[in-house]
Amino acid sequence: MVQIRKARRSATKLRLLVSGPSGSGKTWGAIQIARGLGGRCVVIDTEEGSSDLYDHLHDFDVIDVRQPFTPEAYIEAIDAAEKAGYDVIIIDSATHCWSGPGGCLDLLEDIAKAQFRGNTWSAWSVITPRWRRFVDRIIHSPMHMICTGRSKTETTQSEGPNGKKRVEKLGMKLEARDGLEYEFTVCLDLIHNGHYATVSKDRTGLFSGDPKPITPETGKRIAEWLAGGHAVEAPQPSDDPEVVEKATAAISTATSLDRLDTITATLAERLAGGRITQATAERLSRLASERRTTIAIEMEKTPAFTA
Repeated sequence: MVQIRKARRSATKLRLLVSGPSGSGKTWGAIQIARGLGGRCVVIDTEEGSSDLYDHLHDFDVIDVRQPFTPEAYIEAIDAAEKAGYDVIIIDSATHCWSGPGGCLDLLEDIAKAQFRGNTWSAWSVITPRWRRFVDRIIHSPMHMICTGRSKTETTQSEGPNGKKRVEKLGMKLEARDGLEYEFTVCLDLIHNGHYATVSKDRTGLFSGDPKPITPETGKRIAEWLAGGHAVEAPQPSDDPEVVEKATAAISTATSLDRLDTITATLAERLAGGRITQATAERLSRLASERRTTIAIEMEKTPAFTA
């Protein structure tokens, strides 16, 4: 039976992604936000107990997840946290599920050898549903979910306060499957020094402008917004029909995974620039995922992949 209800912000739970290069303070920032949100907190720790270093910041429990970092291992930990009645779940970090030992990329190689005669393109048809189940578990959890993710690190040379050159680390692309960022309410990208963050996605309207420090107050502001404590008037984006039409055609006619990767990256830029809406970005991302599977099947049928 179909039910109709009044829309209310307090009916939603937080989905927040904190990304940055190694050493940028992702765990620290996630715990500070959880402290501000309030309630019982648990950290699903894949970082060899790194969260224990911050027991002075907040009262929280830990679920240690060891390799292999399969999607099913994460799902089992989330299930345990929900059954224990925690209010806030921190996954530190989601990157291991993708590129860690026993994660999706490792599984891809093993499954390709075992089931598809080494054809990794075809193996995506097995890996994609398993990754999707992990992501769906985050989306549909009745708890607040905070995920950390490692960005690929790049160094740059800049001029310090004394005029001397210095090397700084910068966060680049998130180490996870393309499109993961679309699933979150807020995506914060940490600046390596000072526990400041810039925002790459924000449905709350709380993080516009210059980089903001991550403190318990950050979590409190989000909690107030979720509870409807104050209204935030954010501009309503709309789709650029030409962008949507070209993206749809490009995905439908793509003949390689490299081409799809390029299209996905461009979609993220169009979303950040306000030329497509979040809903359209998610729809196109699903279309690209379907096209990826089709390409894998087509490549398996080519003579280059027959015995």
